[in-house]
Amino acid sequence: MSTAISAIRCMQSTVRPVSATFLKRLSALRSHLVGVKRSSSAAGGGMDEDAIVERHGNAALITLNRPKALNALNLNMINIIYPQLKMLDSDPGVKVIVMKGTGDKAFCAGGDIRAVADGKKSGNSVPVEFFKEEYKLNYAIGTLKTPYVALIHGITMGGGVGLSVHGMYRVATEKTVFAMPETGIGLFPDVGGGYFLPRLRGRLGLYMALTGVRLRGRDVQLAGVATHFVDSSKIGDLESRLLSSSPDSVAEVGAVLDEFHERSTSADVVEFSLEKHVDKINRCFASNSLEEIMEALQAEGGDWSKQQIENLQKMSPTSMKVTITQLEKGGRLNLKEDLEMEYRMSQRFMEGHDFFEGVRAVLVDRDQSPKWQPSDISSVTQEEVDTYFQTLGDGDLEL
Repeated sequence: MSTAISAIRCMQSTVRPVSATFLKRLSALRSHLVGVKRSSSAAGGGMDEDAIVERHGNAALITLNRPKALNALNLNMINIIYPQLKMLDSDPGVKVIVMKGTGDKAFCAGGDIRAVADGKKSGNSVPVEFFKEEYKLNYAIGTLKTPYVALIHGITMGGGVGLSVHGMYRVATEKTVFAMPETGIGLFPDVGGGYFLPRLRGRLGLYMALTGVRLRGRDVQLAGVATHFVDSSKIGDLESRLLSSSPDSVAEVGAVLDEFHERSTSADVVEFSLEKHVDKINRCFASNSLEEIMEALQAEGGDWSKQQIENLQKMSPTSMKVTITQLEKGGRLNLKEDLEMEYRMSQRFMEGHDFFEGVRAVLVDRDQSPKWQPSDISSVTQEEVDTYFQTLGDGDLEL
């Protein structure tokens, strides 16, 4: 859900007025919110919340707190984080915001898509509200004036990508696993994937979007997804340093991150693991036609190309064709425009077959054998693809 990536936004934090609409929203969500704690040593109520927000002097720490679910993002977490993130960004006393995931396995393994699928079947508002509120949060992160550091230690996919790549800094470790695997569940690389993936070098973004390839460890930084790499043994020290030293400017935050990055990489000479395939990726994924991409892979030959063909044949034909158009359009849009477009796409996918079939095959029955409709790429017309981008009228998202 969804992926780098964003241009670094370096702006000094200033006070912003709080609108009446925001205050109304805050009041409506009050029952979901966990109060901002004043100390990392606070052990009172709230530690069992899905997300925890704490103040440490001039720093703030947001913790994704669903370790048994690999910190998968649900609507409750969004409703906790969004209003407090807005308040933190409007507070001139907050100099840095850090986000991390609980545990050693995941930053955030994605959005809680099973809850979305179940919500659609039950006829409730979750499929509408989840995507709408998630994209609002993504945009809020992408427009923060306060330095924002996402510690993407562990699995970072889908919704976890949206919580990280639009921010100012992303710190990977050797345990980071980054991917946008949505075409394999009948969806598309959302959470701003249409914005950040085309901005990767060459055709790497389209390759990642279609195949769901996983980047690990240093590759996440070498690909441009993470801004820094820090050994996992030092990530706790980095967090403590950011929260205790209260850096007073974007430059000071960057200097702390640079210091830890250099301590973790200065003795290494590491090549991007996909470097040997970059030319082939650029050649084979040069077209905005899925049929032409498949033909180029066939013509390329060799084990690597054969593996890519096999991977693509497992994905939803509809998802892949929609994704190609998404990235082609998104490369010309700003983040706001892209997320508004992706919301239209998300609601169109909620009306179709493949997303629910993908959830069934991957998360419910777990047979890993989705029956896509249609099952071949030639049956997905451009006219059908274009319907995914049509306006929802009064139902459109406005950021």
